[in-house]
Amino acid sequence: MAWSFRKRIKIIPGVHLNFSKSGISTSIGVKGASVTFSKSGTFLNTSIPSFGLNSRQKLSVPNTNPQLPIYNTDIPIELSNDNIFSADIHEITSQDMQGVKEAILLAQQQRKDLKDDLLKIRTSLGTSKLKRILSYVFVYGLIKKTIPENLKIDIDAQREAINQTKEQINNCFVKLDLEFEPEILEKYNRLSEAFRKLISSNKIWDVTSAHYQDRIVARSSASTIVNKRSVKFSFKTLPDIKSDFEAFYFQNANGADLYFYPSFIVMFSNNTKFAIVGFDEIYLNHGYVRFTETGIVPRDSKVIDRTWLKVNKNGTPDKRFKGNYQIPIVKYGEISLSTDTGLNEEYEFSNYEFTEDFGTAFKEYQSTINRLKQL
Repeated sequence: MAWSFRKRIKIIPGVHLNFSKSGISTSIGVKGASVTFSKSGTFLNTSIPSFGLNSRQKLSVPNTNPQLPIYNTDIPIELSNDNIFSADIHEITSQDMQGVKEAILLAQQQRKDLKDDLLKIRTSLGTSKLKRILSYVFVYGLIKKTIPENLKIDIDAQREAINQTKEQINNCFVKLDLEFEPEILEKYNRLSEAFRKLISSNKIWDVTSAHYQDRIVARSSASTIVNKRSVKFSFKTLPDIKSDFEAFYFQNANGADLYFYPSFIVMFSNNTKFAIVGFDEIYLNHGYVRFTETGIVPRDSKVIDRTWLKVNKNGTPDKRFKGNYQIPIVKYGEISLSTDTGLNEEYEFSNYEFTEDFGTAFKEYQSTINRLKQL
């Protein structure tokens, strides 16, 4: 009657990255790939793609009169339909990042298999407990004592199997090991500190759409109208990836959220809908926008000018509108992110200085990684 449990143990592929002056090396354990051996285990030798610094082209809206601000001075040329969102998430993962994605998928599958095992073991445990109770209720367990004794052995084994399975479930993740030389780590820490400041901005918005408007017809100082939604940024990590470095989390109001790890970015909607792109693929632009703020000005924003709710072409108030009043023009920070594979996101921040600091630190870190790849 002894109960047996087959342990479902697999090796979850890990990702090891070494950032040094001599270049960047990485090893990713991937099923079915050719492997080499190292002191830390068996891995697939791969390479991190080059980390280029490219600027996404922008279509600028000219401000012919400095007294006439616009909602958004930089509108991405991709906005043929006014909406700002990324392509289908299944199309965004780059070929170089497929190994990392496969490792995450394997971890997810193993976790699912183990949870199925856990359910079966718990069902068996319940059955064994019931049988043991019934053996005493119907006396046969008192007559043949080996029956409840064997059931007790099964119950103990099943409880131990439950503990082992729970432990295995907790270990179903991709281990991201990172080794930085001091100079490179300093650059990353600078980026991390800049992000810490950025997330303290009083307001962060995801710009979801933008369209032009005729200022003369609208009697407005704004040539571009944007729709944006408040979002949250924070330090956060995905359950499928364990690392000593928490990811930079960008909430996305109309698509997959972004998780920035030191060498790649995960766009994550759910376990079946996610994409991975390398740092080298990201085109990050940062700057500022002159925003005609009709709502509450965030406490950490700077008012740089004023205009009127209804304004003439020369910037003077349109006196045809009764109760016309002045409104502030605020300087907000802006960050746009894009890749050739379809990532396309744009954010605004109430604190321009923190936006500028993060954008500069990001490009410095990206530039450092790029130089390493050339060695």
